[in-house]
Amino acid sequence: MIVLTENSDRENLFPFTHTRHTADIFIGAMTIRKKWEMLTGDVITTDDNEDAIFIPANIIPTKENFKEIIEKAIEQKEIEASATIKIIKHAWQLFQLNDYALKQDYILLTDKKTSQSLHTSITGNKENIFIEEGVNISLCYLNATTGPIFISNGAEIMEGSMIRGPFFLGANSVVKMGSKIYGATSIGENCIVGGEIKNSILFDNSNKAHDGYLGDSVIGEWCNLGAGTSNSNVKNTGTQVGYMLKDNTALSFSGNKGGLLMGDYSRAAINTSFNTGTVVGVCCNIFGEKNPPKFTDNFTWGNDKYIFEKALRDIENWMAFKNYSITASDKKILMQLYEKV
Repeated sequence: MIVLTENSDRENLFPFTHTRHTADIFIGAMTIRKKWEMLTGDVITTDDNEDAIFIPANIIPTKENFKEIIEKAIEQKEIEASATIKIIKHAWQLFQLNDYALKQDYILLTDKKTSQSLHTSITGNKENIFIEEGVNISLCYLNATTGPIFISNGAEIMEGSMIRGPFFLGANSVVKMGSKIYGATSIGENCIVGGEIKNSILFDNSNKAHDGYLGDSVIGEWCNLGAGTSNSNVKNTGTQVGYMLKDNTALSFSGNKGGLLMGDYSRAAINTSFNTGTVVGVCCNIFGEKNPPKFTDNFTWGNDKYIFEKALRDIENWMAFKNYSITASDKKILMQLYEKV
């Protein structure tokens, strides 16, 4: 049995680890836990078990490296990052490593499977495009010359959209008319996206449904970006992008590109402009006359603290759009976070 464990890097994966185990972070075409399950054929747990093989949850497993990782874990050797082993130590590495993860996951998802046919769209490198059953695509441009494209069951890509791989579209998600999407981009299940997106990840059930730019960014689950919302991903000076992740003063640097990191259940009003290296916590409602600050703490309402009961009502309202409701365990997690704000 494999147990995926947390380690000291968990805090640096804020805001995404405030509402989930590191094993359940979405990168590439699936969560880290799901990758391990596909590779091993076993159910993967995060619960302690004295007879288990313990593996850090922030390692990206692939068909190429998973046996090596397991062997090192059995021998209790330190697993270090290398050309074939990628370890997520900071939240911005999710978009930095997404190209790698997408290409590796495409191998897993398409192994011994046959794609559905495309009849009314223009394609490049068609052999690197995989379409599951129940997909609605017409009059689009799908270019897989720079990386593979995988479209999941029940998804829809509306006419006029232009997509360059690597790209993953989750089950029952929608790409709206005239969208421009560059790799490496991953869209989770039950999402709606539009406008221009580049090298970004949207977790399940989130929306960026209108015009505006999203680049080098990661958006958590149950988020919504209002019409016209955009982010900067490069500083005007061309210098390194710094993120405020812990105490709102210490900067951690991501390189010369870095966009928006937004935690679960957060939303932005129409025409919101996010600066480079912006972090938005869990359950925030972003609005106001000024650009949002570089760091917004959990449960922020404009410039005030979100009232907890109102926050839950608003979450329920957004979930109702997709025929979901919040669970008791999710409420418990949110209450624990709220008490720390």
